[in-house]
Amino acid sequence: MRICEENIENYAVSYPLERLAPLERILFLDIETTGFTARTSYLYLIGCAYHLAGKWHTIQWMAENYEQEPEILKAFFEFAKSYRCLIHFNGNNFDMPFITQKCAQYSLPYNFDGFEGIDLYKRISPYKFFLKLPNCKQKTLEQFLGIDRKDVFSGGELIGIYHEYIKHPTEFSENALLLHNADDLKGMLETLPMLSYYDLFNQPVRVKKVQANTYKDLNGSIRRELLITLTLDQPLPKAVLTNANGCYFRGEGAEAVLKVPIFDEELKYYYSNYQDYYYLPAEDVALHKSVAGFVDKEHRVPASPANCYTRKYSSYLPQWDVLFEPFFKRDYKSRELFFELTDEMKRNRQAFSDYALHVLGMMASTY
Repeated sequence: MRICEENIENYAVSYPLERLAPLERILFLDIETTGFTARTSYLYLIGCAYHLAGKWHTIQWMAENYEQEPEILKAFFEFAKSYRCLIHFNGNNFDMPFITQKCAQYSLPYNFDGFEGIDLYKRISPYKFFLKLPNCKQKTLEQFLGIDRKDVFSGGELIGIYHEYIKHPTEFSENALLLHNADDLKGMLETLPMLSYYDLFNQPVRVKKVQANTYKDLNGSIRRELLITLTLDQPLPKAVLTNANGCYFRGEGAEAVLKVPIFDEELKYYYSNYQDYYYLPAEDVALHKSVAGFVDKEHRVPASPANCYTRKYSSYLPQWDVLFEPFFKRDYKSRELFFELTDEMKRNRQAFSDYALHVLGMMASTY
């Protein structure tokens, strides 16, 4: 079994990992295998990154032949027993199940029950389209952040190199195998700032300023929009500009701005208990039976779900599920929902914080 240890000199993680767990309890994990299925493939390398004495370090256990799989598993779990938080990239779907199945194959008494896990892929992938990423592979995130790696091989290309290494070990093949895994570990450390985008959607937002803005659209018509300026707890590593459903987001550093259209028009509020109403066709209005009972029967009909409404002209903001009530619609079958921008809401900073998260959630899930 080949053991390789390295100090990562002059490297500082630019994300507050202490939010997740104490540094001395965090272990980064990445494995290399000859295939996707544990039953028919070999686990030939396990790599970890950890923090000790103010510095980051890596340690790797590589099987120098196929029979050394149990040895690297034992070495890894012996080393990992003093850690409680595992950070990995798509490890929930691959690394951890693969290791677990290998332990079962060799009747080794190890598992991950005592660990808390943080899957970087799982945290970042829901925002792939928001960030305009073609995919959420680790190398794609590294390129997004402008991170260069020394390794030039893919995991698939290394499979053949490892099989050849078993037959004819060379310094080149050994270095290639170790370097790829080491770069994956360092890449995880360097892409941690991507968690700032996760925090944007999953941590409470702080509204710094709210104001209405008037502008002319491309047709020269006067439009209004709401500008919500946010202060971010954790700066974004790279500026983001995106839009969805007429809403715009720009985030740079520790500040972001949301633009949401304001609709000044007449909308309808639909009563759910339509059985208690009459509809007056001439007036195009629904009245409760306690009132409409005095209206001539020729001028009223029992209300239906589609005509049991009251109309109101006001200023409205869009919502994509019912965040604020009462909610308004343009017509009964419309899926677009709105709520009134009342004077009371204009004074409610918490309401705008909730609304900002609501808009962000819509933008993340639109595509």
